[in-house]
Amino acid sequence: MFAACSGGGSSEQKEEAVVTETEATTTEVAKEEAPASDDFMADKGIGPVTSVDLGATIDEEMAKKGEQLYNQQCTACHKPDVKFIGPAQKGVLNRRSPEWVMNMILNPQEMLEKNEYAKNLLKEYNNVPMTNQGLSREQAREIVEYFRTL
Repeated sequence: MFAACSGGGSSEQKEEAVVTETEATTTEVAKEEAPASDDFMADKGIGPVTSVDLGATIDEEMAKKGEQLYNQQCTACHKPDVKFIGPAQKGVLNRRSPEWVMNMILNPQEMLEKNEYAKNLLKEYNNVPMTNQGLSREQAREIVEYFRTL
């Protein structure tokens, strides 16, 4: 689902002028925004989910429900293994906390407006915002369980 970590650093915006005999061209180096925290796994996102217990083993029944929901609600923009309109979800739980993932599913508009990681993803994916699918907290949790199987 989500993968745009700038590494915690920030670079200054630079501008160079390149002059040739026939024309002058200006190149800007895009400013990289620093994430809200150097520890991206500590970022829980913005929304109703503040804690998620994933358990030691995958709940196969929950993951199956999550896969069905994912295939119904998410595949217009996401593919498990490939960047598409939105990011691939394989390994997302190694890049983001489960709370962040669930809040992105449940509260995408506010996340895209206020969360630095989500704002960076929006930029990376051509400013195409994630749509709120109107899922319940339980359904979002099922999708997260499915992500654990990828």
